[in-house]
Amino acid sequence: MLIKKGDIMKKIIVTLACLLVTPLAFAQPSSTQNGQTTAERITVTGTIIKTTTEEGLAATYQPFKTLVVSKDTPGRYVLDGPGHVVNKNGDAIRSAIKAGTRVRVHYANMGGLRTVDRVVVD
Repeated sequence: MLIKKGDIMKKIIVTLACLLVTPLAFAQPSSTQNGQTTAERITVTGTIIKTTTEEGLAATYQPFKTLVVSKDTPGRYVLDGPGHVVNKNGDAIRSAIKAGTRVRVHYANMGGLRTVDRVVVD
């Protein structure tokens, strides 16, 4: 078997290239802090939103529009868009709710405004 000088030189160059590139592929960034951690204080500002739940029986309901709930004091809730009325499993209800069905209305109080988050139908 004859070995040419060019073949040996190619193998040497490829081997050297692999030896030079391999450490870069497995390199990990080094820690300069010697395992020490630092902490910064931060300030978070925002509005506190109080959430409330009311239960009652559905009096009337038109899908994606208005739900009237009968309880000690009747409540009327305007729903904006689909996905707000769900069953116990969280699946959206797309049909009318029969009168007398037990519902749980989850809403948020922001100032004097009550915004419906979701209605859960039992």
